Amino acid sequence: MDHQHGSLEVICGSMFSGKTEELIRRLRRATIARQTVQIFTPIIDTRYGKDKVASHAGMALDATPVQSAAEILEKVDDITTVVAVDEAQFLDSGIVPVVLSLAEHGKRVIIAGLDLDFRGEPFGSMPLLLAHAESVDKLQAICMVCGEEGTRTQRLVDGKPAHYHDPVVIVGAAELYEARCRKHHEVPRD
Repeated sequence: MDHQHGSLEVICGSMFSGKTEELIRRLRRATIARQTVQIFTPIIDTRYGKDKVASHAGMALDATPVQSAAEILEKVDDITTVVAVDEAQFLDSGIVPVVLSLAEHGKRVIIAGLDLDFRGEPFGSMPLLLAHAESVDKLQAICMVCGEEGTRTQRLVDGKPAHYHDPVVIVGAAELYEARCRKHHEVPRD
């Protein structure tokens, strides 16, 4: 008898920690194992093209952009065994029941996303996804100030730390963000 158990894996950490690179690595391995893979990405993340997931190091795979988490359920094929979502923190709160439903229906679900926003606070639905996951890998970058483990995402505006009350979501890469350790992460409140 062929049993397939669903699961939820979460890859999280700060920007530049290698989350998407790790997601792509797992998906390439699944493809080598002849598993059917589908990848989704929030439509607002257009840094590397609207229909790709790409790492800062240049690795990329084709993906389906979605406006809402519900679209994932509509677009997952029955034969798909591995469902991946990159930048999950940008999707609406419906992402939690969507991935739980997929896992309960035997899919291996792999989520990648920022666990903390630029303020250092839990980002979107990521805390709930972390709580429901069978496995969690929290990756670290390198602090751009001291070279220690970078666990925070520092947003910069004209080279200075962004203010606490600035908008939470501004899509960008190295021109707006850098990794920082707890000690060097700054979020002015005044």
